[in-house]
Amino acid sequence: MAHITSLIDAFEKGIDVHTKTASDIFKVPLHEVDKNMRRSAKAVNFGIVYGISSYGLSEDLSISKSLAEEYIEQYFVNYPGIKKYLDDTVEAAKKNGYTKTLYNRKRPIPELSSDKFMIKKFGERVAMNSPIQGTAADIMKIAMINVYYGLKEAGLKAKILLQV
Repeated sequence: MAHITSLIDAFEKGIDVHTKTASDIFKVPLHEVDKNMRRSAKAVNFGIVYGISSYGLSEDLSISKSLAEEYIEQYFVNYPGIKKYLDDTVEAAKKNGYTKTLYNRKRPIPELSSDKFMIKKFGERVAMNSPIQGTAADIMKIAMINVYYGLKEAGLKAKILLQV
């Protein structure tokens, strides 16, 4: 997700992304972000990618729904590129019936054409999440293949057992 936001700058500077988000959401300098603020920002960072609602975030953080709404709104104020990306991704998925990873692997989302509200909303969350999670999976698959061939080329008697 960072590649479409100002969070890439945090990565490049070695700043913890969740601390940066907390600083932006709570409008405090980085050095004033405490553990609870960082934990809340982490929940927002991951929740946004999964299309979390204010109700879902309020449950995750044990805060009021209105406070959760404020966190989400402030997040999108600070990272308008993410809001646009998510909206554009859902619209493209509705139009095409699928979404794609950065490596162009397609994920069909038939739920988007459902007449049932809850199923359609699920499809929207899948559309938001699939390009990001799918790209992460693609990267890991490529890495595991490269490790396999590296082990083989080096003549090592080692095997990949699992990826966590």
